[in-house]
Amino acid sequence: MNRPSAPPPSGNPKEAPAAQPPLTTSATAPAVPAVPAVPAVPAVPAAPGHPSVLDIDVLEWLDESVAPEPLDAPVQARVKQRLLRRIAADSTPRHLTVAATEGDWQPFGPGLAMKVLHHEGQTLSYLLRLAPGASLPPHRHPCDEECLVLEGEMRIGELVLGPGGYHLGRRGVLHDRLVSTTGALLFLRGAVPEIALAL
Repeated sequence: MNRPSAPPPSGNPKEAPAAQPPLTTSATAPAVPAVPAVPAVPAVPAAPGHPSVLDIDVLEWLDESVAPEPLDAPVQARVKQRLLRRIAADSTPRHLTVAATEGDWQPFGPGLAMKVLHHEGQTLSYLLRLAPGASLPPHRHPCDEECLVLEGEMRIGELVLGPGGYHLGRRGVLHDRLVSTTGALLFLRGAVPEIALAL
């Protein structure tokens, strides 16, 4: 059986379009570099009930990229002062504070009264109030005794001290008679008075 031949092309064979030559360019196009393949990184295990969002490399990169900028000197000083104030406020209850209205005044002799502020071992910090004309006899101290006049006037022999006056009684040295003609309030720190008054 003969296969039918293909029908002749329509139109004039001479008008058939000529084959197009391949396109050429005068310059060679630059080669595009290949993108390196990114190795697979295991994702961070998600917490129970929470899907994983970022892998560990991304988290580390973000952490390094968002580094804090150094603070200038005035800002550092303000931050430091705020921190110190906060630390000091938190530490205040650990200190000892006696308000003026706190504590008990105890009689200590004719015209004398004392209020103990702090007692540790044989050392006492206390207030001593002298009524006008009150006095203490000459005595020695087993350790140095500090005295600060807060109110009134105090005489130690020929020495006269007013408010703000300071006196240090040396250990073992005889202390002259102490008297106040106007009345006085003293702060003292030294040996327990009963021991100090023993000649």
